Amino acid sequence: MKHLALVAAVALALTACGRSAEQQAAPAPGPAPAAPEAPADPLAAFAAEIDAVLAGAHRSDANKARDGHRHPKETLQFFELRPGMTVVEITPGGGWYTEVLGPLMKGDGRLVTAIIDPASAASDRAREYYTEANAGFRAKLAADAANFGEVEVREFALSAPVLGDPGSADMVVTFRNVHNWTGSGAAPGMFKGFFDVLKPGGVLGIEEHRATPGTPSVEDPRSGYMLEDDVIRLATDAGFVLAAKSEINANPKDTKDHPNGVWTLPPTLDVPEGGDKAKYEAIGESDRMTLRFRKPAG
Repeated sequence: MKHLALVAAVALALTACGRSAEQQAAPAPGPAPAAPEAPADPLAAFAAEIDAVLAGAHRSDANKARDGHRHPKETLQFFELRPGMTVVEITPGGGWYTEVLGPLMKGDGRLVTAIIDPASAASDRAREYYTEANAGFRAKLAADAANFGEVEVREFALSAPVLGDPGSADMVVTFRNVHNWTGSGAAPGMFKGFFDVLKPGGVLGIEEHRATPGTPSVEDPRSGYMLEDDVIRLATDAGFVLAAKSEINANPKDTKDHPNGVWTLPPTLDVPEGGDKAKYEAIGESDRMTLRFRKPAG
């Protein structure tokens, strides 16, 4: 019996030693796996990109100073600009908005700037103007390939605007231009061109100097002001649906009765001789409508 008890005790001791050795050989448990990171908000990232472009050294101090009047970030967000879009900017003028859109769409999207073919202008004076303006705009792009190297330039005939392949654009934008087309009767054709180039569901974004409601329709391009109802009618007659209005670019100080129309105000400040320039500087830039239209998806 003593022998059996001794054997059992030895076996128990060996088993305990074996377990202890296994426990010592086993690796210590590692830290629990980290929870997967939440995906970054693409719209927040794009908003930060807009901020970076607006602060960029490629923009002059004079153009940056106008941000408080023109609200470019808020305007583009209202138009629902997104990375990867094909955007057509209509008659960019000196390229104030191109300075923003060009770097934004570079590498992740496409920006087409549509300028008027001088040969399609109705007068020698207009042809000379467009020839000079187009040359200046092209030179601006060529001088800064880092920001504008991917910007495309397309000339179109004012009498029959073709702004790209049908259904090729996600967004068309135009800033303070509609009044330029009304006096010559070109506005309906321009809006048809916008409609044709957009994909179904595409966006048309318009910013335009706004006349006081209830005044006669503004057809005189020398005033620069348009009735909001008239601009909406031009768009809806072309097939667009009004999606939203914004007061981003409203200016209640603008009385809209200036001697040289909207150009009396900054940045042009075309004040008659002897006029009080400080008065118009205090008003700031014009009161403007900001409208988002959509091409029906069907």
